[in-house]
Amino acid sequence: MADVAEEVASASSALTRGDLLKRGSAAAFAVSMFGGLAERAFAAPYGPLQFAHRQLSGELKIMTWAHFVPDYDKWLDGTYAKQWGEANDVEVKIDHINNALLYSTGAAEVAAQSGHDLFWFISPPSTFQKQAIPVTDLVQEVSKKVGRMTAVARKSTYNPKTKQFYGFPEGYAPDPVQYRKSLLQEAGVSLQTWDDVRRGAPKLKQIGHPVGLGMSNEIDSNMLLTSLLYCYGGFIQDEQNRVVIGQGKNRQGAIQALQVMREIYRNGMSDEVFAWTAASNNQAFLAGRLSVALNAISIARSAEDAGNQALSDDTWLASIPRGPAMRMGNEHVMGTYLIWKFAKNKEAAQKYAVDQMLNYRDHFIRSKYYNFPPWTGSIKGGFKEIRRIASQDPHKPRGKYAVLTTIAEKYTTNPGYPGNTTPVMDEIYNTFLIPQMFATVAQGKSTPAEAVSAFAARAASIYRKWHNQKLV
Repeated sequence: MADVAEEVASASSALTRGDLLKRGSAAAFAVSMFGGLAERAFAAPYGPLQFAHRQLSGELKIMTWAHFVPDYDKWLDGTYAKQWGEANDVEVKIDHINNALLYSTGAAEVAAQSGHDLFWFISPPSTFQKQAIPVTDLVQEVSKKVGRMTAVARKSTYNPKTKQFYGFPEGYAPDPVQYRKSLLQEAGVSLQTWDDVRRGAPKLKQIGHPVGLGMSNEIDSNMLLTSLLYCYGGFIQDEQNRVVIGQGKNRQGAIQALQVMREIYRNGMSDEVFAWTAASNNQAFLAGRLSVALNAISIARSAEDAGNQALSDDTWLASIPRGPAMRMGNEHVMGTYLIWKFAKNKEAAQKYAVDQMLNYRDHFIRSKYYNFPPWTGSIKGGFKEIRRIASQDPHKPRGKYAVLTTIAEKYTTNPGYPGNTTPVMDEIYNTFLIPQMFATVAQGKSTPAEAVSAFAARAASIYRKWHNQKLV
């Protein structure tokens, strides 16, 4: 794979990274002195807003989600952002909203041409790229310092048509299976393959603990069901970002995936999965109803934080089941920053994004291993060190979180694989065409073949729209 500097066009931003580095020299000094520890790295020796040559000034407004690990937000707002602001002579204001509101809020800001300087999206927001400044220069700067970015981050935020990174990857979450070990042992169920899940789901439902795999208009269902398509070879796009799900092996793989999910639902799930929000599988699992769910580690961490040790000890993690084509899943979250063209403080927004990535260890630890670094080298030692940290978690079974590193290294990709996360994929995700396709088949409203044909036609129409805009 080519280096970032070789693959992408040179930066077009009027602000050079050299300017940013000069303006952030005090913060860089603090990081070098204190080893990047969040409690000390941005504690400016001059006190807040008292630099002799302050140039980054004013207010930085950030929009982001309400993290599924609440303690992370407390640290981010109260410690990290506060100290970064003091070191850079910027008042940082962070707003948090429910993840389901991010896309509509972003659209409202675009319509008003006013809002936040740095806007965080839960999945790659490529439909907004004409409203954001390219961040190729920022990607190059981070890559020069810590090495190549991960493939999942690159594919999520790079547009090969424009040869620009439209968004800056902030962090991603591997998507493990979370399951009740005792219940699977009781029912004699394995999760090695999707066929194991298909055969085991009725047994789990029979003992009163159905499988929980969403088919609703929310992000968890989007990520899960697209992953299931990968596992059966039902790819929506090819490597050139052309829509191919209606053709040949891709069509057959999609039909197989729909057939399997229909059987799992009819024999091993309940109809609640058609009305779920992103929090519903968490809530159902924590209430003791579910035996299996596919989600980021918010389920396991919530059980621990609630003091429910019996459930916590019985909650194990595994990689996504293997299908006949492959074992592959989407990232559960790909946090992506956009810097709007109408942002009032672009300079501070750029520097905040870069500084966070150059000092990511505390973000990984404070998020309780939810936030993985888009550049693994931004945690010194890379995946080896990430695995070591995760293996030290004291909760039972000891070392349960180490598998996240395996999932991140081997079985995590972007929406739109094997292509990029194009505006076509972003629109498909945000209109929830994938869970709707699966739901119509599971509910008996259409056959798998009919559902794939209808989806392929809609996807082709979306492709033509974005191709005409020269973004695919």
